[in-house]
Amino acid sequence: MATVTKVIDAPRERVWAVLANGWSYASWVVGAAHIRAVDAGWPAPGASIHHSVAPWPLTIEDVTVVRAARPGESLELDAKAWPLGAARVRLELDSIDSSNTKIQMSEWIEHGAGRFLPSKLQVALLVARNRESLDRLGDLSRGDGPM
Repeated sequence: MATVTKVIDAPRERVWAVLANGWSYASWVVGAAHIRAVDAGWPAPGASIHHSVAPWPLTIEDVTVVRAARPGESLELDAKAWPLGAARVRLELDSIDSSNTKIQMSEWIEHGAGRFLPSKLQVALLVARNRESLDRLGDLSRGDGPM
């Protein structure tokens, strides 16, 4: 499992608002290239984001499905990108004070070709990717990027 923690200088409600806006997913998730559709119930359990992964013309069309959500507190996702694989992603938010949020992002590969990479390489790749994803999430939460 790869875990990254970051303090974002934005209130927890603002960070959650970005996560709860399925259309913002490709703006903060490294590797997501295009959002084709977002289920009306996002981020309720069972709701999906229909996305493309990787740059064109190598795009893979797949979905990310909400496994569990506690509004303002946590979001657990099944992120798919077949044939590369599927990963479980858990985001946990905690208010440090009224203006700062600690977010922890944990990810582990559950299915597909990615499972066959050595575990140290999996963790190294996921940690680097997820650090950048949380940096982007911070930018959006502060209003420094498109949304």
